[in-house]
Amino acid sequence: MCELLAMSANTPTDLCFSFTGLTRRGGETGPHKDGWGVAFYEGKGVRAFHEPEASANSRIAEVVQTHPIKSEVAICHIRQANVGAVCLANTHPFMRELWGRYWVFAHNGQLQGFRAAPGFYEAVGDTDSEALFCDLLNHLRRDGNRDAPVAEVVDLLVRLSAGYASQGVFNLLLSNGDWLFTYCTTKMASITRRAPFGPARLKDADVTVDFEAETTPNDIVSVIVTEPLTADERWDIYQPGEWRLWRKGEVVMQGLAPPAAGESL
Repeated sequence: MCELLAMSANTPTDLCFSFTGLTRRGGETGPHKDGWGVAFYEGKGVRAFHEPEASANSRIAEVVQTHPIKSEVAICHIRQANVGAVCLANTHPFMRELWGRYWVFAHNGQLQGFRAAPGFYEAVGDTDSEALFCDLLNHLRRDGNRDAPVAEVVDLLVRLSAGYASQGVFNLLLSNGDWLFTYCTTKMASITRRAPFGPARLKDADVTVDFEAETTPNDIVSVIVTEPLTADERWDIYQPGEWRLWRKGEVVMQGLAPPAAGESL
C-alpha cells in the first residue's frame, strides 16, 4: 500500500526534514516506487508537485527536499500501485475546488470494486482513491452547506469515512487549507513538536535536525504519517476508526467512528 504524510502548523513551516524521510521510502528503503506527490497550501492557493516515478531517485523531489517551501498545511503521498496504472493522472494528492476553496485529498488503502455514484465531480484517472475523493465531494456538495459550522462539515466527513471504511482500508488525509481532517482504519501516527524543542533523526536517511535552532518558542508543528519517520521521538499511534481534525498544529476535534457495517452512502 501507499504511505501518507501531512503537516499542520501554527506558522508557515517547511517540510524538508519529514519529506526527506518519506521520499527515501519511495523506492529505496520502501517499495512505494509508483509515484509521489506533495501539495503545500499558501493562503487559498496550492503549490503542488507530482511525478509518476520513484521519489527516492527524483530530481524534482530533491528540489522539494532542499527548497524550504513554507506552509501551514501540507499533504504528501508516495504510491505503491494496486488499482490503476502508474501514470501522472493516478498520482496523489488529488485536488478539486469546492465552496471557493481548493480541497486536497490523499488516501492509503484499497476499496476493491468501489464505484462512485454519478455526480458533479468525476475522476480523471482510474484509481479507487480518486473515485472516493470525487464521491466524497459530491456528498459534501449535495448534503453540506458552505456556510455551515465546521462541526457540521466534520460530522458529515466522519459518517462518510466510516461508510467508506466498511468497504475496505481507508486511511485519509483531507484539507481545505484551513483545517486538516485525518481518518485511520489501519495505520496512522502523529507527533506534535513544541517548545522546548530538541533534535530528531530520520529512520530512513542519515539526517538529523535540531528543531530548537529552526523554530521560535511559539511554534507548534504537527506531523501525521502512516509510519513514524524518526526513532528517537515518541509518536502517538491512532486507533482503528479514530479521526482527528487539526488546525494550526493542534487537534481541535477528535473521536472514534469504526467502520459502519452495511452503511449506504
